[in-house]
This record gives sequence, C-alpha cells and structure tokens, in this order.
Amino acid sequence: MTEPQVRRSLWGRLYHGETDYDFVGKFNRWLLISGVIIAIGVISLSIRGLNLGIDFEGGVVWDVPQGELSVAEAQAAVTELGAKGVSVQTLTADGKTNLRVEAEALPLATASKVSASLADLTGSSPDEVNLTSVGPSWGREISSKALRALVFFLIALTLYITFRFELKMAIPTIVALVHDILITISVYSLTGFEVTPATVVSLLTILGFSIYDGIVVFDKVDENTPLVGVTHELTYSAMVNLSLNQVLMRSLNTSLTALLPVASLLILGGFILGATTLEEFALALLIGLFAGAYSSIFIASPLLAVLKEREGRYRDVRERLASRARATAIATPVAAVVQGEGGEVVSAAAPPVGRVSPAGVVPRPRKKTKKDKKS
Repeated sequence: MTEPQVRRSLWGRLYHGETDYDFVGKFNRWLLISGVIIAIGVISLSIRGLNLGIDFEGGVVWDVPQGELSVAEAQAAVTELGAKGVSVQTLTADGKTNLRVEAEALPLATASKVSASLADLTGSSPDEVNLTSVGPSWGREISSKALRALVFFLIALTLYITFRFELKMAIPTIVALVHDILITISVYSLTGFEVTPATVVSLLTILGFSIYDGIVVFDKVDENTPLVGVTHELTYSAMVNLSLNQVLMRSLNTSLTALLPVASLLILGGFILGATTLEEFALALLIGLFAGAYSSIFIASPLLAVLKEREGRYRDVRERLASRARATAIATPVAAVVQGEGGEVVSAAAPPVGRVSPAGVVPRPRKKTKKDKKS
C-alpha cells in the first residue's frame, strides 16, 4: 500500500518550482499598480520637479566644521551675504560633524566672503573651509552624456536580445527598463531625494540587474516553448506561467542577494557612518532593484505572453485547446444527486460518457427483477 503523498509547504514548492501562480492572467492588475505609481510620479514631476544636485544645476558648496553654529544660524548668515537658494545639512563622519552649505551660483568675491564668515562663526581656520563652485554648463553636459549613453545602451540591448531570442522578447525588456527608470524617478520626485551623479551611475547599474533577471526568465521561456501545443495541452500563456513558476525561486534569491548588501551599504555607510556619496548611490540602487525584480516577473514576461498570443500559430493552439475543453465538458458524465427519505444525500448513477441527462431530471432507481429477489 503506497503512502499518501505529503503536500509540500509554500517554501518547499517555491524551491522545487512547483508553484502554479497565474502571473499572466493577472497582468492587468500589475499594470494598474505600476500605472498608478508612475502617474503619481508624473504629477509630482510636473508640480515639484526633481531635487537636482549642484552638479546638475550649478552653484556653490561650503564644507566647514560645525563648531557651535546651528543649521538655522548658518543659513541666516549666508543668506544675509546675498546668497540665494541656501540649504544647510549636517554630515557626521569619524565622530566629527561638518556643515554642508549649498547655494546658487555666486561671484567669486561673494563666495570668498561667505567662506570667511563661516570660518569666523564656527571658530575654524580659513583653511578648514572647503569651497566648491560648479557652473550650470557642467550639469547640462553631464545630463547630455548620460542621456546619450542610455540611448546607445537601449539600442545595443535591443539588437542583442533580438539576435539571441527574438524581437518580441526585446520589446518587453525595453518596456521593463523604462518602467524601472520611471518608478525610480517617481520615487525621487515624491520624496525630494537629491539627484546627483551617483544617482545616474546607480540607474545604469539598475538597468544591468533588470536585464539579467529578465534574461533568466526569457531563457526558461525559450526552453519551454516546444511544450506549447495540443499534445502537451499548453497555450503560450500557460507555458509562460509555468516558466515563471519554475524560475521564481531563482529570481527571489537573486533579488535578495543583491538587496541585502545594498541595504547594508545604505544603512551602515549612509546613515550610520555619514558617507553621503554612499547614501546617494545605495538609495537609487535599492529603489531600482525592487522595481527591476518586480518588472522582470510581473511586467516583461506577461507582456511577452500577450504579444505572442497574437501570432497565428499560438492563437490556433489556444482555440483548439478551448474547443477540446468544451467537448470534454459536454462528454463528461454528471452525477445526479437525490435526497433520501431520512434527509440523507444519495448519489444516483451518472449517465454514460457522451450522454448528458436533461437539466433538472434525476434518473429513477431501477426496479428489482425476479432474479434480483431470488439472489
């Protein structure tokens, strides 16, 4: 006697690729979630814009030991000297606290006066005041080069995926990448996080991760494509669902492995140790990694299924399987249920295969014959 098979836990089924979640069937839900976030981000961009750092907008930055000077006092002192758009932050590193004062572009003479004033107010020597001035043309040049690099990257990516797989796999990949960029930009606009060159570097890193995760899924889809057909009774959408469930654990492991060090970099390097550059880099990475893991599973692959289902051969497979399912439903015997005298439920014999009893008609019990009575 065979022992009953024990059903695995959710974690066990994930590990063995035995889940059967319908990713493609809920594609509209994922689109709605992403669409709402992006729409809110677009509205925020049109109203608030992005908090661009000095490298993009140009301006002047002073770094000085804080001493006894408060943030409010530093901001008031710099504003009195004619600076506009003044913002002050405290940065802590190695047990020392510095003030980082930013303002719009100033003449060199005015910037020098501010440096002398900050040194006097904080009790520091003039050599301890670090002055950095960036012109607006520098920011425009960085933005232009970053945009060109992104365009070339997308073109090269499209050609590679088209050559390796096909064009209809390249399109969802590009859509997923644009999705990740828009989600990241939306979060930056909503939260007011500063956009710096480190943010741009993080975005390019995010794209690389998103592509890797998507290629893993598409490779499995390409491997399972021969399963589509009447023989295996799988439509293209069902095959994509199967592939996603098979590689879901791998995608989760990849995402968690990437997220843990980035979260550590953000918490330890940015918040605890006060390394501002690490914070700017890790923050964009953290947002983008979440978006990339989400888009490769919930956006790119279901979109691929939608595009491929429009092809004639896969549309015919879906229609033939649907016809077979209807025919099977008609031929399947339906058990009639009657109620006994004592109120118990008694199941009567079902009609033979291929014949269906009229709706609402319950087959009558067979009368006993003489042969039955003798026995």
